[in-house]
Amino acid sequence: MRTHTFLTVLLWSSVFYVIHMTPSQKRTNKHSHSERITGLSENDGKTLHRTKRGWMWNQFFLLEEYTGPDTQYVGKLHTDQDKGDGNLKYILTGDGAGSLFIIDENTGDIHAAKKLDREEKSLYVLRAKAIDRKTGRQVEPESEFIIKIHDINDNEPKFTKDMYTATIPEMSGVGTSVIQVTATDADDANYGNSAKVVYSILQGQPYFSVDPETGIIKTALPDMSRENREQYQVVIQAKDMGGQMGGLSGTTTVNITLTDVNDNPPRFPQSSYQFSSPESAPPGTPLGRIKANDPDVGENAEIEYSISNGDGSDMFDIITDKDTQEGIITVKKHLDFENKVLYTLRVEATNTHPDPRFLQLGPFKDTALVKISVEDIDEPPVFSRPWYLIEVDEDAKEGSIIGQVVAQDPDVAKNAIKYSVDRHTDLDRIFNIYSGNGSLFLSKPLDREETPWHNITVIATEINNPKQSSQISVFIRILDINDHAPEFANYYETFVCENAKAGQLIQTVSAIDKDQPPRGHKFFFELVPEFAVHPNFSVVDNKDNTAGIMTRRNGYSRSKTSTYLLPIIIFDNDYPIQSSTGTLTIRVCACDSRGNMQSCSAEALLLPAGLSTGALVAILLCIIILLVLVVLFTALKRQRKKEPLIISKDDVRDNIVTYNDEGGGEEDTQAFDIGTLRNPEAREESKMRRDVIPETIFQIRRTAPLWENIDVQDFIHRRLKENDLDPAAPPYDSLATYAYEGNDSIANSLSSLESLTTEGNQDYDYLSDWGPRFKKLADMYGGEDSDRD
Repeated sequence: MRTHTFLTVLLWSSVFYVIHMTPSQKRTNKHSHSERITGLSENDGKTLHRTKRGWMWNQFFLLEEYTGPDTQYVGKLHTDQDKGDGNLKYILTGDGAGSLFIIDENTGDIHAAKKLDREEKSLYVLRAKAIDRKTGRQVEPESEFIIKIHDINDNEPKFTKDMYTATIPEMSGVGTSVIQVTATDADDANYGNSAKVVYSILQGQPYFSVDPETGIIKTALPDMSRENREQYQVVIQAKDMGGQMGGLSGTTTVNITLTDVNDNPPRFPQSSYQFSSPESAPPGTPLGRIKANDPDVGENAEIEYSISNGDGSDMFDIITDKDTQEGIITVKKHLDFENKVLYTLRVEATNTHPDPRFLQLGPFKDTALVKISVEDIDEPPVFSRPWYLIEVDEDAKEGSIIGQVVAQDPDVAKNAIKYSVDRHTDLDRIFNIYSGNGSLFLSKPLDREETPWHNITVIATEINNPKQSSQISVFIRILDINDHAPEFANYYETFVCENAKAGQLIQTVSAIDKDQPPRGHKFFFELVPEFAVHPNFSVVDNKDNTAGIMTRRNGYSRSKTSTYLLPIIIFDNDYPIQSSTGTLTIRVCACDSRGNMQSCSAEALLLPAGLSTGALVAILLCIIILLVLVVLFTALKRQRKKEPLIISKDDVRDNIVTYNDEGGGEEDTQAFDIGTLRNPEAREESKMRRDVIPETIFQIRRTAPLWENIDVQDFIHRRLKENDLDPAAPPYDSLATYAYEGNDSIANSLSSLESLTTEGNQDYDYLSDWGPRFKKLADMYGGEDSDRD
């Protein structure tokens, strides 16, 4: 019985060991342990005590998140060689050895030093060996074993998103899938129900449901309408432990939006509409807007408006405003209050994108009645035609009627009309119109050749309301009358050679006519009757509106006759026949043997005088040179320095010259007159200089006279003021100095200039009494001889 029991324990231990060992060493360790256990039973026979090694495998499972007060016991390593005397030493290596797992090297007990988390690491591979402390050799070969962490439910399910967003078309059927949510649990799915998640709905019923195993959210109610409610918020719970009590859970929010489908037809809010329009409204004028309501959105709410029937379908139109989804009623044709006052339209509003799934709900369109009344407007006169064309002969007499325009008032009142011509279109006032009946007549004669067309504007105005007026264009075509005679087309320079032969063509002439006959021009040429038989030339009509000038004799002499005049009559072929006479001038010229002109009579007149072209050029050059010399001589003469007329050293007049001015320099002595300064009693006159030849006669400037007893100082001040105010003063600066000596001088004046104004001779004998300094002056003015000298 004991042997049987030992074998059972050994078999169970070996099988358990195989499960938790690596493949290669499982088999090795199994055999070694089996042999060791067998040996022990043969020697000792104590098989019941050999089952102690079973703890090595039963305790290699640890719970995660251990929170006990002591370290968690893992198991015990033990060998048969251990006698309990402390000679063996147990050593542990591998995952977490020394940090997470600690072994008692004397007893072989293994403890977990820290709290373990299966989600971080679910198993640990370790190696154990026993060493003799004295010899240091292994008494047991190194064995490998696994410590597996048992899971506990310490993680709640977590959704992949905190919030989900989903859409689903409205009116979807029950069970229509909306979205799938997913939650994961970090616990071990292979151990218990810690990771088994079950889904449930906490919020969103009864509209939606969720599959407890897959997490697929589905619709729970039929025909959910977006127009009633568009947004839904659903809260989904995920719970582990298979949803049992005590399991952990997590939640997420799903926002579900119902998208629109075209399940609503457009509807007019009212059955009829009333609008009005003035009869003067031009086509395209909007009269009003109508709108059909559609609770759908986007393209499902797009509406197309049309006129289905009615007596105004030809007069009005309706267009769709894509932005506002309104129908705009517009005028299609011109309205006339006098013809029709009221129109009725049937307007239809139709969805442009109907959904076939909902056609059974009814037609997706609606109709409304629109009434439009026409308002009477005082309209301007209307002409009977859009424009007028009048043809008139150019020889029509002044005052003759050429045509008529007709206009009338379209209103019921039928106001009287007066007509007038817009003078901006008839500046020459050639045409006029009778204001009462619109008859156009001529005020001036016409000339088709000058103006073949006239475009005028006629205005029709209501007499009772001048603001109402209309204009019409009148095109007047002037019909041609044969009133112009044909004439030469060009001015012909014709010559005949001196050596010409009889019957030779010397010129071809053609004609033009300002008239335009309907059948085209046809001209005839012939000589005037007086020269019908011309001894020198003849005219040959070519019948193609041209004529040839032919010679009638051999040889011409320019010395006898240098020029011939040939009068030619030109006729046209219209009625009345018009003709004119053109004179052709034919010169006699010298030609070479080929008939090319070399010289004519105009040049021949110069040859006898012996003046060639070179001589004429030489004469012209001589004339130009003479003209240049004359111009140079005149310019040099003007630059010559002007000499004064009085150059005598005995000139006793005092000339005060200032050299620091910007004026005329030494020759500028017109600014002052010492003689006048010395004689204040003299009359004020502007006198011209007599020592310089005058260049220009200036206008004499008159000044106010000085009275006999005026003081010289006052005179100077007056002169100064006059020069300051004189607008004719020279534009340069001039310094005029006056030698004023003051009043009542003891020596009187020493100047001889004052003697010019006295009647008798001066006595200068007193100068000899002044001393040696004045001896020279006394000798000069001392006696009569000296004065005469």
